[in-house]
Amino acid sequence: DLSTLRRIPWLEKTALVICDVLDHHTHDDLPHSPRAILKKQVKRLSERGYIGYFASELEFYLFSETYDSARKKHWHGLDTASPYIGDYQIGITTKEEGVMRRLRNEMEAAGIPIENSKGEWGPGQEEINVRYAEALDMADRHVILKNGAKEIAESEGKAISFMAKYNYGLAGNSSHIHNSLWSADGKTPLFYDKNAEWTLSTLGQQWAAGQLKYAKEFTWFLAPYINSYKRFQAGTFAPTKIMWSEDNRTAGFRLCGEGTKSIRMECRIGGADLNPYLAFAALIAAGLAGIDEKLELQKPFVGDAYQASQLPEIPKTLRDATETLAKSEMLKQALGDGVLEHYVHTAHWEQFEYDRRITDWELHRGFERY
Repeated sequence: DLSTLRRIPWLEKTALVICDVLDHHTHDDLPHSPRAILKKQVKRLSERGYIGYFASELEFYLFSETYDSARKKHWHGLDTASPYIGDYQIGITTKEEGVMRRLRNEMEAAGIPIENSKGEWGPGQEEINVRYAEALDMADRHVILKNGAKEIAESEGKAISFMAKYNYGLAGNSSHIHNSLWSADGKTPLFYDKNAEWTLSTLGQQWAAGQLKYAKEFTWFLAPYINSYKRFQAGTFAPTKIMWSEDNRTAGFRLCGEGTKSIRMECRIGGADLNPYLAFAALIAAGLAGIDEKLELQKPFVGDAYQASQLPEIPKTLRDATETLAKSEMLKQALGDGVLEHYVHTAHWEQFEYDRRITDWELHRGFERY
């Protein structure tokens, strides 16, 4: 796709272009290619006169290690760029600025507008936010940012990890996804209605209700690995329940920009390990299902969702998420039978490979005692 062609300043005399995977017989997009899956959902929006604007926040840990040194340590006892928790502290952020300044400036030079970055809760943890764009463009930006971040860090003798949960005792890495619908010309926000409850239009309420209804079914698209589910722990800034709220960071979904034209839904379930093409596609499919079914949005939850046992839970394991994925008629219709089957098989393979491995936890627990 030559529209994605750009210079990447962090590699001398180098350009990058994102390619689509084509069937070598028909030259059509391979239907289970992640980018093709998103393009199909974007087309569904376009056929209805909508543009989907998306933005993803990305969190990661920065290490005073190279990828080689981390490997030689077997990924244990790694030195983070900062030695202690310093969320919002100027001094801690400065320690990480050598990599972060390059990341902001060189992404801008590569045509990826950065809105801000900040030190996050964990030692050496950072968050970087890219300006919103149409869904496919935003997914491309997300992919280029993750790849570029690793390459920039490596050139500085550092390493970056986007694992959802690299350390049991620390906060995980999320990828919150903001999404809204606009008119085909990109000028009219379709979620804003100053006279509606929460200033969220009927269309916006149906969209949000669809995402809530089908969240269990598409959780795999937000959390595709065994490790992804280690992030869903109470009291760690990651959601555990499927509900929406207004200004509540324990919620799986949150309404942002209330009372303004930038009103939008934020899905907080996904980890930084997600594939943005698949995640965005799933959110669009669920949102459109909500519109088609004319679903009613329930009242927002108020309080600590971690303590609310009556709320539906996000699947706790890859196995749970795979079971609900396999049964999803909504995704089967939106993506196609063969596409859904392909990703169910992918999830089963990930589970199979994990189930036959011996973990450090098992060795520590049982080598002597059993």
